Amino acid sequence: MNMPIRVLLAEDDELIREALVGLLVREPDITVVGTARDGRQAIEQALSSRPDVAVIDLQMPQLDGMGVIDELGRALPDCAGVILTAHGHPYVLRQALSSGARGFLAKGAPGTALADVVRRVHEGQRYVDPVLAADALTTPPSPLTQRETDVLVTARADRPVREAARELFLSPGTVRNYLAAIAHKLGAENRADAYRVARENGWV
Repeated sequence: MNMPIRVLLAEDDELIREALVGLLVREPDITVVGTARDGRQAIEQALSSRPDVAVIDLQMPQLDGMGVIDELGRALPDCAGVILTAHGHPYVLRQALSSGARGFLAKGAPGTALADVVRRVHEGQRYVDPVLAADALTTPPSPLTQRETDVLVTARADRPVREAARELFLSPGTVRNYLAAIAHKLGAENRADAYRVARENGWV
């Protein structure tokens, strides 16, 4: 008889966490060996329980899901990571896959989907939720040039302009001009709003 798949589940919302655990424990070939309410606790739990699969919420306190997956990839390379999220933005998909995640699942997916994804990634397959993939594919193209994107990524919502300028090898005035142009293109009120718009659309 095959050993059950050992799963760690990390989700900061207690109700969602308990509901997901409830779904998984019904499966005869899956056992939940640990739960966590934040990213750091997820790392600690994983190191002590050594799961086969870690199901991690994208947005958590202390350390986000991709940070957890990245650390587990170094500490427990045989542990397959699955990211849970409500958003299918292209930048999230790219970052999740580059962080080493094997699966990418929407929180609103059918109840049986999580167990199926756990089995797939345990077998070495990859899985991207089709709803999230469709959302990513229908996101409009970025109106920003590559240079404008680089400036916005470096400056972020609130990084001091002088720091960003130093890293970009530009003058502070040039960076301010870029940020003003970016805000205008995105119809944003200010730099922070422009960064939010770009993030939500998956352009940075």
